[in-house]
Amino acid sequence: MERLSNWYFLENSAIDLILFASVLIVGFAFKRIISNSFSKIVLRFFTDSSITVEDCIQQLRKPFELLTFWIFLYFATQNLRVPNAWHWVSIENFGIRFLIAKSFESALILTITWVIIRLVKVGILVAQVKWQGIEQKSKQHFIPFLNDLSLVFIIAGAGFVLLGRVFEVDVVALITGLGLGGLALALAARETLENLFASFTIFLDLPFVVGDSIQVGVITGDIEKIGFRSTRLRGNDGNLIVIPNRLLTSQSLENLTERDYRRAKFNITCDLKTTPAQINATIESITADILQENLCKKKEPKVVFEGFGAYSLDISVMFYVETKDLSVFQQTKQRINMRILEILEQEKITLASSVSA
Repeated sequence: MERLSNWYFLENSAIDLILFASVLIVGFAFKRIISNSFSKIVLRFFTDSSITVEDCIQQLRKPFELLTFWIFLYFATQNLRVPNAWHWVSIENFGIRFLIAKSFESALILTITWVIIRLVKVGILVAQVKWQGIEQKSKQHFIPFLNDLSLVFIIAGAGFVLLGRVFEVDVVALITGLGLGGLALALAARETLENLFASFTIFLDLPFVVGDSIQVGVITGDIEKIGFRSTRLRGNDGNLIVIPNRLLTSQSLENLTERDYRRAKFNITCDLKTTPAQINATIESITADILQENLCKKKEPKVVFEGFGAYSLDISVMFYVETKDLSVFQQTKQRINMRILEILEQEKITLASSVSA
């Protein structure tokens, strides 16, 4: 031990160098074990969690291993000395040591930020698994929004910590200055702020959720994502439609998914030579035929003699199909329409023209 303490390399004794190397080796050897143990501890905070330990480890392993490395590196370098021959100035003055210290602080802050972001990811993953199913649909659309919102606050917080710790900026004064300039910023980004507040309105009022089919004006589509600024719809033709949130809250909107029934209404225009007996028989047959459909029994259909057209005698047909699915509605309507054609053929009724609604 005496010989080791008397042997120096770059003004550092052999014992200090051995301790430096030993701490780093221990850090590399145990970083995986420490990371896995930390992941298991985190998972215990999520009661009734459906995700596995492997899912949690996969999210936290890399950032926590990097954090473990920085911690062991810090302790390993505590007993090392910078050779005087290098003429490095003290850490308080600007120079290589100062830059190394600031770089280390920046790396440590960014790594901790990475760990926090991955912890939020674990929470989001737990929510995704827990809120599966149609009954949890109202909660599912919060997940992308919470993910984006948490990232904004975490990154903003990390930025302020970097400015205050590394660059020694007066963060309180900076925030105050931002507050004074907030009015000018609000005026410059008025539409962006309107869309942001509209997104909060959508999440609080819940006029629709991800997966719903809505109609806004002449635009119809399925909700794919609700963001800070806009909402993305997938149109019936497959096109991606982006609508600013403020437009969704400033005009009437129809949620097609929330309706329990879909209505079909059209007129059968019979030739002027059609007799009253034929019309009565047709009305009775169509009404009975519609009631045979299981999805049309809860609401009574309305089949009536509408009146006299310029060149036709009109029979109005209106019925309701108990479904939210457009394809089921169309299939049911097609079956009824085909049977109406058969009824008209049986009654020997000639169509003057056809008008559908």
